[in-house]
Amino acid sequence: MNNAQESTEVLILTTTYAVEGSIALLPGSRLTDYVRQSGEFIAVTNVKVSDLKGNELFNSPFLDIGKSHIVIISPLSSVQKKSKN
Repeated sequence: MNNAQESTEVLILTTTYAVEGSIALLPGSRLTDYVRQSGEFIAVTNVKVSDLKGNELFNSPFLDIGKSHIVIISPLSSVQKKSKN
C-alpha cells in the first residue's frame, strides 16, 4: 500500500488570525475528511500568520492549530482574495 502524502495549501481563519500554510493529505483525500479525522490540532507547515486586516505577523516552518479555534478552513486554490485598494 502506498502511503505517500501530498501537500495541500490551505487558508485557515480563526476569530483573530488568517493562517496560510500546507497540510499533508493522502492523494484523493478530501480536506473535510482530514479535519474530521484529525485530533484536537491540525498540523500546518510553511506557515504565514496575518491579522484579519492582512498585516503579516510572522512566519513559521510548523504550527499546530487547535481545531476549536478554526472558523473557516479552505484549500487556498479555492479562495479568491480581494485586492487592497
